[in-house]
Amino acid sequence: MIEDAYALRSKGVDIPFNYNAGNIQQDAPPVKKYFDTSIFLNPFATQITSSALGPRPKWTFCSGNTAMPPTAEYPPMSQPVHSDADFAHPSHPFAYVINVPLITMTPENGSTEVWLGTHADSGLHVQEGLHGERSSGRIKPDELEKRRADRPPCQPVVPKGSLIIRDLRLWHAGVGNQTETPRVMLAMIHLASWYRNPMTLEFADDLKPVIESQSDVEIPVDWVTNSEALSRYLNRGFGNAYDFDQQP
Repeated sequence: MIEDAYALRSKGVDIPFNYNAGNIQQDAPPVKKYFDTSIFLNPFATQITSSALGPRPKWTFCSGNTAMPPTAEYPPMSQPVHSDADFAHPSHPFAYVINVPLITMTPENGSTEVWLGTHADSGLHVQEGLHGERSSGRIKPDELEKRRADRPPCQPVVPKGSLIIRDLRLWHAGVGNQTETPRVMLAMIHLASWYRNPMTLEFADDLKPVIESQSDVEIPVDWVTNSEALSRYLNRGFGNAYDFDQQP
């Protein structure tokens, strides 16, 4: 994925970045060769999301976030503090993000800044920037300062291969990488089975036996050939191309 990250950054104006070009969205190769069930279908993660969201949650998002090494053109920059739930949403849990860092994350290489507890009072009333804008879901400055006085954010050190499970509503921000090595972090999202979101995953058909054998999580998939999957995964949508809202 490091090789892919540099290929994506070479796209210039077409870099699939989130908020700033030093923080790119990239997908893992969606083929069996690179699919490890202990990562993408981790049973401990599924036990936690099932306990919080109800049985058989839906896995409908599979991507990643990479903090790139700084360059003269793209110096290290932090994202604005934001929530990924940039739409009117339930006040109780409906979606959990599962992150897996592929390198130990530290404040130096861009460990995500997290504002613990903010999922409990998140929503459009604390945000600016509507879904569809490049910088949607930003938390209002006055709300940030109020929260900072009560409980400031943290940037944890997270060992390679760890599981990070957070509520989709949590305030957070990508932080600039000040090292020479890309900081790659995978991201999967589990939605409650009752949550009416139509998103699907796209995988190569050589993964069909693995995916269809799963009973603890629902996985809606659009199947493509191996060659199609490998030719398309670096050209997928990013950011607001994904809509985590539910249908009426």
